[in-house]
Amino acid sequence: MKRIILLTLSLMSISAFSQEVMTKELLWKLGRVSPVALTKDGKNLIYKVGHAEMEANKINSKIYQIPLSGGAAVEITDYKSLVADKNIAPDGKKSLFDKAVKVNKVLGKDLYEKMDKSDVYVFDALDYRHWDTWNDGTHNHVFVGDVNQPDKAIDLMEGEPYDAPQKPFGGDEDYIWTPDGKKVIYVSKKKFGTDYAMSTNTDLYEYDLETKQTKNLTEANKGYDTHPTFSPAGDLTWLQMKNDGYEADKNDLIVRFKGMDINLTAQWDGTVDSYQWAPDGKKIYFTAAVDGTVQLFEVNFPGMTRIAITVRQVTDGNFDVTGIVGFADGKIVLTRTDFNHATEIYTYDLKKSSWNQVTKVNDDLYAKVAMSKSEKRYVTTADGKKMLVWVVYPPNFDPNKKYPTLLYCQGGPQSALTQFYSFRWNFQLMAAEGYIVVAPNRRGMPGHGVAWNEAISKDWGGKPMQDYLDAIDAVSKEKYVDNSRLGAVGASYGGYSIFYLAGIHNNRFKTFISHCGVFNLESMYGTTEEVFFPTWDTGGAYWEKDNADAQKAIKDFNPIKNVSKWNTPILVIQGGKDYRVPIGQGQEAFQAAQLLGVKSRFVYFPEENHWVTKPQNAQVWQGEFFRWLKETL
Repeated sequence: MKRIILLTLSLMSISAFSQEVMTKELLWKLGRVSPVALTKDGKNLIYKVGHAEMEANKINSKIYQIPLSGGAAVEITDYKSLVADKNIAPDGKKSLFDKAVKVNKVLGKDLYEKMDKSDVYVFDALDYRHWDTWNDGTHNHVFVGDVNQPDKAIDLMEGEPYDAPQKPFGGDEDYIWTPDGKKVIYVSKKKFGTDYAMSTNTDLYEYDLETKQTKNLTEANKGYDTHPTFSPAGDLTWLQMKNDGYEADKNDLIVRFKGMDINLTAQWDGTVDSYQWAPDGKKIYFTAAVDGTVQLFEVNFPGMTRIAITVRQVTDGNFDVTGIVGFADGKIVLTRTDFNHATEIYTYDLKKSSWNQVTKVNDDLYAKVAMSKSEKRYVTTADGKKMLVWVVYPPNFDPNKKYPTLLYCQGGPQSALTQFYSFRWNFQLMAAEGYIVVAPNRRGMPGHGVAWNEAISKDWGGKPMQDYLDAIDAVSKEKYVDNSRLGAVGASYGGYSIFYLAGIHNNRFKTFISHCGVFNLESMYGTTEEVFFPTWDTGGAYWEKDNADAQKAIKDFNPIKNVSKWNTPILVIQGGKDYRVPIGQGQEAFQAAQLLGVKSRFVYFPEENHWVTKPQNAQVWQGEFFRWLKETL
């Protein structure tokens, strides 16, 4: 009997170790699942699956339909007749859409009619470029057209130098019909030029189709007002941030009921990501970061009664609920990820608290891949705070071995570090390459209370940097961590973190990788496009000598101040069309490293922005990332 048990255990061990591990090639074979909608009868799910075509250097998508109750997915070519279209008016006669409209004369050929071959841009104010695109004088406008004669559509913003949908990422979620179909609500930041670049004050505007008058519905609020919807009873609902210029402010759920704005999440210590009304209108379900994950929450809607408003966390586990698709037969349809699994679509039974996986696009591939283990640790920071740290271990982890270890520095700076699945910063892939990943939820991350999230503003190089060091020092005490082979990696604010740590780490780390990181706070302030961001987060302009916050940032928190202490190999990656953290940041850092004699490399993607989106470029990115680690760690 003992022989049989030993043989079984041996075969299990061989089976486990014979599995593949994730590679950059396998990563890009995964299907990218995105929900479209539920069918009108609520019985089927329409979704898309994108696959990378490496030779063609693009991602192609196919559309599928699958029963929520179970069954095989069927590829379809058209789904418009199967799902409700929110952009069609309630009477079915008119439709909403958006398109770019030329409003301002910016190009040389606009200003000089005979100079049609010139490539000149002429600007009188900021907002001359945004994210990865130069402003050519066009703006997104919302149109209302007859369903049968869309060419005769009315521009609801005719002549206005404003955008709806919002640039750079807004879509048709930025406009909706009122329930009676007589008015349109749309989101716009009605500021232009330099004022636009300094503000986050979007508002909800109501356009009356009969009077052709536009009214600002949220004029009293000076921060973001976004994502308008109507409750089943017809009450306007939206997300709101209070402070102008603060893009990572607490995001609250607002319902306008009988002329009164009710903040349903005012007393809840968190920030809302996305939301949907329950079909009965008694609750709103929303997603939000909590304790290193993203989960589903519910809040009741009491109207004008004295019933208390209560927020309740609905789901829990080591995964992220990344979106709400809709409701069907007492179940809510959700998207989910974790460190080992890309997006798939599930139903969650609200009464039984049970999950059912609807799409299984990548299950066959996952069955062949050995998964990494992730665990939560709680580290006490230097000032006595409790900090969550994700630790991700290589597949087939052996605690008796020693592993090179990477400190992962999250960007944002105020973005949650949860059970996300990235096709670039992929913890599963890093672990499969033999690295332990240490990912701290340092100050400046939602999911641990509003105060923790806000603690990073105007303190970029202060306590958050100590949080990083506290995390890596705590995990490095484990016998399986090779303290002679520690690296630190990150992008955006995470890239800033790398540049800053390179001057203060006291030889903890053997190598660094910074992608699109902020290197020089002065030149960053002078070249980034959304100027409201550094104005709020680092305190203001470098020339404001009487501004204590701004001067402290320039004096104490600017990575360039400690460059003379750089002595560790550093890889600098930069996108040529990144106007959020412009190319000069990476160039300055690489040039400094080279002139100091520090081993360094500059990887430049001319046509990529703050991210890397093209399949072949992404493969090169992964290749350079791990080539550098093999060389230096």
